[in-house]
Amino acid sequence: MAEPAADVLLHAAVQQFRERGYARLPRWFSRDEIDDVRAHLDRVVRDVLPTMDPDDYVLEPGGEAVRNLWRLEHYDPYFAELGNTPRLLDIIGRLLDGDPLLIAVETFNKPARQGSAVPPHQDNAYFCQVPPDVLTVWVAIDPTTDRNGPVNYLADSQDVLLPHQASGIPGNSMVLIEPPIDTVRAERGLLDPGDAMVHHSQTIHWSEPNRTDQPRCGMLLVYRAAHTKTSPELRAIYTAAQTAFAAS
Repeated sequence: MAEPAADVLLHAAVQQFRERGYARLPRWFSRDEIDDVRAHLDRVVRDVLPTMDPDDYVLEPGGEAVRNLWRLEHYDPYFAELGNTPRLLDIIGRLLDGDPLLIAVETFNKPARQGSAVPPHQDNAYFCQVPPDVLTVWVAIDPTTDRNGPVNYLADSQDVLLPHQASGIPGNSMVLIEPPIDTVRAERGLLDPGDAMVHHSQTIHWSEPNRTDQPRCGMLLVYRAAHTKTSPELRAIYTAAQTAFAAS
């Protein structure tokens, strides 16, 4: 059972998530747990990536540094077990108001001096789920600072899925056509290793390039509520955007 203080923090996180579309989970993983995650990620890059499906990873321009690793839960059972720990499923179930299903474990690596930007978008433009009860837990593996490409979250932007178009950016398939960026309502996810930010699938978010000598790796755990379904209409919009971009 959670300690009373921990229960208060979880209640506050649930309230913030429902009101703002994201919430902070400080010290969600210990330093030892983060060291373990890092060791498994290093092993995947060193030993597994050469055999991975080309659709399951993205390299930065230049073809050497890793930008994204996708579907890690299929390549190392450690990540599937990590994403299904009771402690995580408990808070995710509270946030989603439903039974949580782990659907992806991935990374956004932002290597030093090479980490590329992520344009403003809402994840449900490619998740295509109704209702949009899907969220991402963004876990800091490295310190995330003002200068090395933190994620920016736009508060109160989760209620409506806005029009998107294909981005042409490997690793970020869709981008908002007219992003309503309001810096007053935006919050930067400045995190220490082990801290996490959790955001709703329709919360607008983005990040700048990493211009520092410090890497900024984030591990993402993506969950949907068991009651969501793939919308044929949203999937058709996504497919049409990708097809139109490919033909252009």
